[in-house]
Amino acid sequence: MKISITKDIFSCSARSLFFLTAAVIIISTSSSALAAPASFNVVALGAKGDGRTDSTSAFQRAWSSACASSGASSNIYVPPGRYLLNRVLFRGQCKGHVTFKIDGTLVAPSNYHVLASIGKWITFSGVRGVSIYGGTIDGQGTGLWACKAAGKNCPFGATSLEFTYSRGITISGLTSMNSQVFHIVIHNCMNVNLQGVQVTASGNSPNTDGIHVEASTGVTITRAVIKTGDDCISIGPGTTNLLMENINCGPGHGISIGSLGKAMNEQGVQNVTVKTATFTGSQNGVRIKTWARSSNGYVKGVLFEDITMNNAQNPIIIDQNYCPHNEGCPGQVSGVKISDVVYMNIRGTSASQVAMKFDCSRKAPCSGIVLDNVDLTYKNKPALSSCTSADGSASGLVHPSSCLAA
Repeated sequence: MKISITKDIFSCSARSLFFLTAAVIIISTSSSALAAPASFNVVALGAKGDGRTDSTSAFQRAWSSACASSGASSNIYVPPGRYLLNRVLFRGQCKGHVTFKIDGTLVAPSNYHVLASIGKWITFSGVRGVSIYGGTIDGQGTGLWACKAAGKNCPFGATSLEFTYSRGITISGLTSMNSQVFHIVIHNCMNVNLQGVQVTASGNSPNTDGIHVEASTGVTITRAVIKTGDDCISIGPGTTNLLMENINCGPGHGISIGSLGKAMNEQGVQNVTVKTATFTGSQNGVRIKTWARSSNGYVKGVLFEDITMNNAQNPIIIDQNYCPHNEGCPGQVSGVKISDVVYMNIRGTSASQVAMKFDCSRKAPCSGIVLDNVDLTYKNKPALSSCTSADGSASGLVHPSSCLAA
């Protein structure tokens, strides 16, 4: 009887020990899974938020540490202040997702020659899983703009922020101001989400495209406010599956697909959508632009929907005779084939009498152009439309009257 009791007690104790051990393992595993991401403060690593001290090395140290962190994710924090950065390259691949939380302003050198000769300021290359939340980047490009306006011998300039050969990128709530040339460039990337981005530069600042997307797929741009001196958004060769929604543009040159067709062998542009956009005082509204030279490029599957024009210079335009300074293309025609482009629910005012202009290639005429509920006026009077080598259809209310060949 005693032996039996002892066995029962032992059996009970063993079971208790087993469950207790299992519980400890579960709690330990859960605690590990819920462990806070590693965090790296650039100030703790030597950055100075005084706008004068070069903080490039501190940012590089923060990136190297975060990138090498063994956890699933890590954070880099930039406190309030102005941080002077020279040329900086953040290279992947990292072990986990890296998030920048920026409460300060990143400032480029005031001497534009420092970056202009390199052509780039802040670059992320070959990264997978990077997020940027908040903050301002100031390219301090006004000096270079003045040099160009004076007709002096000036360098082209530097792009402020570029992602190249990367995927899984989020840029949220970032402000880019006074870039020397392009503000934000997405090149050879996949699955990029830009939301709540603001771009600010003078309306006469040259080559300061707000967001440029090229050779990339799965890019989404939403809730962007862009005021600049060149295209608010420009779309280069090899771009597919691009969505732009809730965009405010102006001043600027509008949203432009192109220029395309500068090279003979060039990737096409396909599945591009612009929805719920407003253009105010911009040089163009929605534009497709190709060089007047031979090319096997193409544009197809484009939708412009729910768009408001407020005194835009060229609200709807396809220009296949782009040839700046009449160099490299006089007497030639564009080989880029444009097809299946839909303009739906577009309304507002035009600053030019010709509110719709389809100047297509004689060699590769535009086809499948659709006008569906377009209502544009010029100084409270009817506007005009102009068509060259453009085929398509119209439905619903269309003002000015369609000139598309059936």
